[in-house]
Amino acid sequence: MFLRFLILFIVIVLIEWYFLQAVKTISIDFSPNKRKTILYIAYFLAAYNLVVGIVAMFYPPPEWNNLFRFISSLGLILMLCKLIGCTFLLIDDAIRLFKWIVSLFQKTPIETIEGTTNHISRLKFLSQVAVTFTVVPAISFIYGMVRGAYKFRVHTAKVIASNLPDAFHGLKIVQISDLHSGSFYSTEPLVKAFTIAMAQKPDIIFFTGDLVNNETSETTMHLETYKMLKAPYGVYSCLGNHDYGDYKQWDSPEAKRLNLEELKAVHANSGWRLLMNEHVPIEKEGQKIAILGIENWGGNLRFPRYGKLESAHAGTEAYPFKILLSHDPSHWDMVISQEEKYKDIDLTLSGHTHGMQFGIEIPGIKWSPVQYLYKHWAGLYKQDNQHLYVNRGLGFLGYPGRLGIWPEITVIELAKG
Repeated sequence: MFLRFLILFIVIVLIEWYFLQAVKTISIDFSPNKRKTILYIAYFLAAYNLVVGIVAMFYPPPEWNNLFRFISSLGLILMLCKLIGCTFLLIDDAIRLFKWIVSLFQKTPIETIEGTTNHISRLKFLSQVAVTFTVVPAISFIYGMVRGAYKFRVHTAKVIASNLPDAFHGLKIVQISDLHSGSFYSTEPLVKAFTIAMAQKPDIIFFTGDLVNNETSETTMHLETYKMLKAPYGVYSCLGNHDYGDYKQWDSPEAKRLNLEELKAVHANSGWRLLMNEHVPIEKEGQKIAILGIENWGGNLRFPRYGKLESAHAGTEAYPFKILLSHDPSHWDMVISQEEKYKDIDLTLSGHTHGMQFGIEIPGIKWSPVQYLYKHWAGLYKQDNQHLYVNRGLGFLGYPGRLGIWPEITVIELAKG
């Protein structure tokens, strides 16, 4: 514990020292008052990061309240951005160290090798680069926290299937996923998001997991908000990997079990039909389709596999069209689209990836670091006659914001064709 603290402290001090040197270098030509103001700000931010880092060592993240989570996230973002910026100075110092070692063997002063004037101008340029590559990302990520996390977007898709019963042609589905209720500081964002969802006039609503980060207590302030979701053919839900409380240290296995039971009750009291490795029929004008829902089944990064698709799928042979709720899209990659017995699952709805809450989505470009972990990570995919839709998530986790990959409300229209 002490060694980890010492290493963290040394790393923070080194990053802050490098950044302060860069600030001092670029501010040397400023007026005395302006330079003093800039240095005061730089010293304050350095002290801020040191204090946050020290507190985090003794006050572990799972115990953080919303206020400290926000404060510490600002500190972490500033630290990472400073690290990015100071990388240029670190590389330059590494090169100079190499030159200094060479000069010892050649018995030539390092000033002769690189020149004093050249070193000063290079240092000033690299300092400007370091500050620029710190400030620009920091402003972007802070924007993602203040605005991006609540920049709700409606994504639309159409799923065309020849085996869809005529009565369900034009059925409008709204999908929501990954609320992570404990990450919201108030009820206002979810009320806004659910108002947008209901404005789509859905026939049926699906929630595909991760209602909480760890504990059912996170839902307390949102209990009435969840009830806003209503649709003629109902609201159906499944569990995600965070819903089981696997990432928290519980006092006992019984406490963890009770937490999950309480979470199931929240689904029920909200009017959501939680599907636990089972299926239910939906009937319209005498015709039926099946809605299957399983517990979490993860194929990547050792995520838990509680889901039992065979149980949910059993007895669905009579239904011409099937929709599956499965939180993790890697389940589709590894099982649903691969095993012949599940080829009759027409549409799978997933979430989980969040699009890593960071990326680029503009016409012609769709990129996020999460694509190197998940083959299918956002939007609609098709293989043969099967479809997968991966929702980008409505909430956030870890980084309390979003940049480029905005929170999503999905509208899917079913069409016979």
